[in-house]
Amino acid sequence: MVLRKYLIIGLTVTVAGLMLGQPAVSAKQSKDDGRIAGKYIVVMKNNTSVSDSQAIVSKHGLQTTEEYSSAIKGFSANISDSKVAEIKKDPKVAYVVEDRIVNIDGRVNSVSTTTNTQTIPTGVKRVGATATTNKGARVKVAVIDTGVDLTHPDLKANLASVSKTCVSGTLNANDDHGHGTHVAGTIAAINNNAGVVGVASSAQIVPVKVLNSDGTGAWSTVICGIDWVTANAAKYGIKIANLSLGSAGTSDNNCGLTNNDPLHQAICRSVAAGVTYIVAACNDGANSVNSVPASYDDAVITVSALADSDGLAGGLGLPTLYGADDTFASFSNYGSPVDIAAPGVAIYSTWKGGAYATLSGTSMASPHAAAAAALYIKSNPTATWKNVRDALVSTAELNGAGHIDMSGINLHPEPVLQVNSL
Repeated sequence: MVLRKYLIIGLTVTVAGLMLGQPAVSAKQSKDDGRIAGKYIVVMKNNTSVSDSQAIVSKHGLQTTEEYSSAIKGFSANISDSKVAEIKKDPKVAYVVEDRIVNIDGRVNSVSTTTNTQTIPTGVKRVGATATTNKGARVKVAVIDTGVDLTHPDLKANLASVSKTCVSGTLNANDDHGHGTHVAGTIAAINNNAGVVGVASSAQIVPVKVLNSDGTGAWSTVICGIDWVTANAAKYGIKIANLSLGSAGTSDNNCGLTNNDPLHQAICRSVAAGVTYIVAACNDGANSVNSVPASYDDAVITVSALADSDGLAGGLGLPTLYGADDTFASFSNYGSPVDIAAPGVAIYSTWKGGAYATLSGTSMASPHAAAAAALYIKSNPTATWKNVRDALVSTAELNGAGHIDMSGINLHPEPVLQVNSL
């Protein structure tokens, strides 16, 4: 392929895309790193049982907010400092840590009503999904997010018969925000001559609601979703999970066992249960080593965002809000944890209420890779998460072969996703 000329043109705009990985300030937040004052996650030792957790809850008169038994053992609750000190001394407790905020922050570019014609989104074109006969038929992908519009006409036939909500006050995993529905559409919107089409248009989405109508959650609710996926992975055949969310934090590259990180530990145990995790690099324009789960290099596939305006390689498209065509988005995190890039600017996909919307963020890049994982697993059903990661990377587009890193200091050596040969 001949690399076409790239242009950088300054733009002044008033509408921002949806961005994840930037924790919002909360009245309950006690630290700059997003820790929530008075809210704790209690992790039990491996040789304990559910009854051991229940005994601690009863002894200290606690009201749990979440309870875990598969990805980790333990619970979350609002606990006073004096009781935390006592609980830490219990011989059956491994550690106790403050809960942390997970937050969606940003605005939607645009929302449209249902259409009778089908648009192939630029991201689907850019990764080569239109050229493959593999559509990921019946491979199940958990979307751990704000939920999914359970009646959306472009998703309904591809929704699994099971779902889960971890958000207090909700009865099911229906999306009351829109973000999770957008993610789901990029993965598996139906090829039905209406709306949009996903990268893996025959895969099945398993909705797991862990963020509320404001797009806000916490480690405790995300772990609740991971715990449910882990417990049900074999029963329902869940092979992949997408996490288009982020929080402040770092990785010990030891599954959270060294630095007492329950989110990391939960993902590692879920991976051990056969689930491949695809996560967003986050949108701080910074090193992803300071964001989780993006930095969990020993357990997840981390995805950065490419700016692409025409669905074609080579950089001849119009400049975008976040950079020239076929360059890395200015908001995208970078660094050693990042494995691969995918389109993440002005991505058109499904939205709550049967609608469609255009959003930007590494949140939009991640589901392209999650769908690609579904395509690979369809052809390689016994693949491990490392097999999936290596396959996506080895078949991806190298720097200079259709895109470039404009940083000048090699911030983005990661290749760009291509699914043609998966």
